[in-house]
Amino acid sequence: GTSLGPAPSALEEEFRFVLCEGCQQESPTLKLLTCLHTLCLNCLSEHKPIRQCPVCQTAIPQASGIPDRDNLLFSSLQARLSIYKKIRGSGSLGCCRCQKETAAVWCSECEEFLCPSCFEAHQWFFKKRSHEARKLEELRAESAHQFLESTRRSCSLFCSSPSHNDQGHVTSIYCRRCEKPLCCSCALLDSKHAEFYCDIRSEIQQQQEELATLSQDLKKKRSSFEVAHEALQSKAAHLERVSSEMQQQIRQRVEQLVQLLRREEEELLALVKTQREQGCHALAGELRRLDNVLRRMEAGERLVQKMRLYGTDQEVMDMQPFIKASLEELRRLQPPAAGGLAQPDRDFDECRARLQAL
Repeated sequence: GTSLGPAPSALEEEFRFVLCEGCQQESPTLKLLTCLHTLCLNCLSEHKPIRQCPVCQTAIPQASGIPDRDNLLFSSLQARLSIYKKIRGSGSLGCCRCQKETAAVWCSECEEFLCPSCFEAHQWFFKKRSHEARKLEELRAESAHQFLESTRRSCSLFCSSPSHNDQGHVTSIYCRRCEKPLCCSCALLDSKHAEFYCDIRSEIQQQQEELATLSQDLKKKRSSFEVAHEALQSKAAHLERVSSEMQQQIRQRVEQLVQLLRREEEELLALVKTQREQGCHALAGELRRLDNVLRRMEAGERLVQKMRLYGTDQEVMDMQPFIKASLEELRRLQPPAAGGLAQPDRDFDECRARLQAL
């Protein structure tokens, strides 16, 4: 990967979310985990123990520890931001066709920079196609958000049939049974699934709305997890305070006794330490679990937001079922009940009783 460097620009800082969440570097091999964190192959390969997310420790189901799902959205955004940085750079851009003249136009379909002469030839060659070419002067005046939105293709969905995909058979039909886009020819040949056919644009809109609804539900539920997290943190701090106060009381009382009671002092201090360690261990485990759930929720919200802002239709179709399953799994989680949390005061009852007996 290529690091953004120690002092990233405002643009790089704003779009840092497209980097690997482990090493914070660009990578062409970004993988999307079931916890909705995004990591590169290097981080997944080097992380120990394997088969768990290095960010939130959620299990990775694949035996190799490498998820099957690519983060198509973030990989696409990295490529498009790279083009935008070239356009906004201080140096002149060379023509991709003749490689001699200075480029004045960029074609979003061909993803090429063209000089005026090559642009005329390009327009004549593609006069029957809808290639959108724009002047570099106009693109330099746009923000990164405007550039990414303008390069989000809305007509790049092709038939899922292996024999058609390479031939550019554009589709307008979606089969909800197969969860795949189809061209008219394939739809007519497969009459068994006719009742499951629908307009693909409507389906894409519905899938986006479905993800947005799930994200909103999780956003509301997140507050309850945050409350539980704060309660556990408060109890952990209280445990530390109670432990410190108890140790001080023990030392003050024991110092008033004769040497014969020193053994009792040591036993009491050891008991306090044991209770504290047990309490800390119990609370630490629950805190780690809640930390991981919150990280997953944050990753899910961020991914859905960026999908709505910058995701292409193809990326939505490829990634929506996977993201939906992860979000639904998060939505089923429940924060621990307040009554079930540990009570630090009660852990020291035995210590108080023995201290009073002295």
